[in-house]
Amino acid sequence: MISRILKSEIWNLESKILLAVLGVMALGTIAHAAGTLRIVPLVRDDQVIVSIDLDNGYDEEVRQVISGGVRTTFTYDVELKMIVPAWVDRTIATSVITVTDHYDTLTRVHNLLRSVDGRVVEAIATENEAIAKKWLTSLSGLVLCHTSRLDPHREYYVRISAGVRPPGATLLGWATGVTNLAKFTFVP
Repeated sequence: MISRILKSEIWNLESKILLAVLGVMALGTIAHAAGTLRIVPLVRDDQVIVSIDLDNGYDEEVRQVISGGVRTTFTYDVELKMIVPAWVDRTIATSVITVTDHYDTLTRVHNLLRSVDGRVVEAIATENEAIAKKWLTSLSGLVLCHTSRLDPHREYYVRISAGVRPPGATLLGWATGVTNLAKFTFVP
């Protein structure tokens, strides 16, 4: 009797572990299929410069929301942090980049707007969907800070979280979006 109860409890525990593993694997598959963030940090001309590519961020769901005339905004939260062993990493610089596409269904024109920390830095209008897609999912030459704010021979990383609004057009079907980081060592 005790043996049968023990076997039943072990089987229940094994099945719960199996379900948990399958759930984690499913979430990993969803995250991989929805989009990946490629980050390239570069130190040039006394500045830390970052380029970003969001692969698969402009999927069919996002395209349908945009083509319906709904204002769609991709938001990139960028942080430059210094790695501090056995302590909380120190934030050196932050920036929030928003790229908005308001597609006019009558004229079939994408009205694109790029803002950095709330300031509009660039705006264009185009009929070409490929240009709109590149604008929404790629950033190049983003200046994060001057190298005078960095300590020589220390390790740093750029961490970026990307999300999209409206909620019906999220990158993963979740409000959190996609996050990734890229490490580098500052050598003056």
